Amino acid sequence: MTTTISHIFDSHRRACAAVTALEQAGVPAHDISIAVSKGTVAPYHEPDHDVGTAAGASVGATLGGGTGLLAALGVVAIPGLGPVIAAGWVAAMAAGAVTGATAGAIVGGLVDVLRQAGESEEDAHVYTEAVRRGSTLLVLRIDDTRVDEARAIIARFDPVDAVSRSREYRAQGWNGFDAQAAPYRLTPAEMDRIRAETRD
Repeated sequence: MTTTISHIFDSHRRACAAVTALEQAGVPAHDISIAVSKGTVAPYHEPDHDVGTAAGASVGATLGGGTGLLAALGVVAIPGLGPVIAAGWVAAMAAGAVTGATAGAIVGGLVDVLRQAGESEEDAHVYTEAVRRGSTLLVLRIDDTRVDEARAIIARFDPVDAVSRSREYRAQGWNGFDAQAAPYRLTPAEMDRIRAETRD
């Protein structure tokens, strides 16, 4: 049996480091997924491949290090999020939904994919909203016997507490991910943070 583990990171670099650590621990790349809004990294890296039309095209050399899962990073359009840089099975499912369904059938695509993976509706909405607002989502399928090990590895890279983030969003009047909302625009301060992380 397998368990789905999902975490969000405010640092894209830390999320990529967590992916690398999981792979080094023997977790197969095909069991890991990562997704981040293209707007989070676009000011500093401009991938030009589309997962939906060129599956497997690599943009990972600049976005994540260029090895393992990160070498397969590409861009897929997801309703409500706009272009998302992603790799792994979640990206494949989202890309399949985008290319194989009508627009009306894929509203909230990432929410649906996460729910199918076993996440609660609440968590699926929080994780998707986090991607919309610039955070990086890491989703992992792991054998039940390795759940504690995987969680310990991910914890080393300071993931965001999803419950606290949900409370923060709700305090701002948020009631769930809205696929019809405009893509989130990074503030100048957020862009400065991303620039600093990219140049470290």
